[in-house]
Amino acid sequence: MHHVILGAGPAGVIAAETLRKAAPADTITLVGGEAEAPYSRMAIPYLIAGNVAESGTHLRHGSDHFKQLRIDQIQAKAMRIEPADHRVVLDNGQTLTYDRLLIATGSNPVRLSVPGGDSEGVFNCWTLADARAIMERVQPGVRVVQTGAGFIGAIIMESLRLRGAKMTMVAKGDRMVPRMMGEVAGGMILDWCRAQGVEVITESVFERIQPAQAGQPMKVHLSNGQAIEADVIISSTGVRPSIAFLDGSGVATKSGVLTDSRMRTNVDGIFAAGDCAEAFDKASGKPVVSAIQPNAADQARVAALNMAGQPAELKSVPTLNVLDTMGLISASFGHWQGVPAEQGGAHADLTDQTGLRHLNLQFQDDVLIGANAINWTEHVGVLRGLIDGKVKLGAWKDRLQDDPTQLMPAYLACAQALGQWNGAGDERRR
Repeated sequence: MHHVILGAGPAGVIAAETLRKAAPADTITLVGGEAEAPYSRMAIPYLIAGNVAESGTHLRHGSDHFKQLRIDQIQAKAMRIEPADHRVVLDNGQTLTYDRLLIATGSNPVRLSVPGGDSEGVFNCWTLADARAIMERVQPGVRVVQTGAGFIGAIIMESLRLRGAKMTMVAKGDRMVPRMMGEVAGGMILDWCRAQGVEVITESVFERIQPAQAGQPMKVHLSNGQAIEADVIISSTGVRPSIAFLDGSGVATKSGVLTDSRMRTNVDGIFAAGDCAEAFDKASGKPVVSAIQPNAADQARVAALNMAGQPAELKSVPTLNVLDTMGLISASFGHWQGVPAEQGGAHADLTDQTGLRHLNLQFQDDVLIGANAINWTEHVGVLRGLIDGKVKLGAWKDRLQDDPTQLMPAYLACAQALGQWNGAGDERRR
């Protein structure tokens, strides 16, 4: 049996290692598109900040790690797949045949599509090559203008600030991390960033970039009419699953590659995992793209076991983000946006602007479905347990609406009682 894995990021590496344990005699080929040892993109901001060396970004250490596991490596990118013939055509001219194929190609950054967006000094902070170029240019006092104030953008911003950059962030919306935080929580992060010396311009976007010339720096022209001088420009406006090579293959895609709970696609013998996968979430009953490394790892293990003929299912696709923004800890769980009242939606809020603490709980009927938290780290595990468990709170829902700090008593009273539950049909659990 020949297993071909497209993508050498966390999902690809974990899948290859899992396959080797589950199928000791099978052939495994790991295809990666970069001339680098497999590494974690999550570690790149820590490299830029100087917290880790480049080797600290590597997923595995030891030059012969994959050789010892008898995992063949190829540096190339997939151009197309031909499922009828069980073939993958690579951009290096090779054609691979497979018995089982895993698509773990991750994501690509959204390109800055404005005039001047390809100017010298404009970067996506996405690859090790990007990181090396950015570190060479960004020294104390260098003026950095960054577009994008989402989760990834906030992490990159802090890493550049730690290098001594003079930071300006341009946000399309009215707050920081709008896909993770509601108005109050996102506004608190925005105020905190400004208090730490980061200039944040909201409700504006890049219109064009004037390239550097004749000893003059680049100039960013914004939709609000401002023009900002920049020595370095960073684009961090999000990512998209890297699945363009699947066009015409017959593999079903939406936002990402559609899979079932066993990470199987609609095409026999083809699986998907990681940031490129739109995995079926049994908890919500919907396919979900959740581009965080823990999810990639879980999906990779499930996919690999099924590729080896050992049935396994993905229990859920947790939507959990925790962000440290210059010491301000924020967290987002589940369906934090909530649902309308006519669908059983309700919420509870507790905000201490002076103490920089905020807690928002979202309910559907008597089940906690999502939450936002600022500097409320003591309840992270409890929040996840209640949300992922879809625990029926009963009368505790009203108590939490009156006092959201009663999460632990609610958990002990409701979730812990599930130790005596009678299976999936237990009335105390949905």
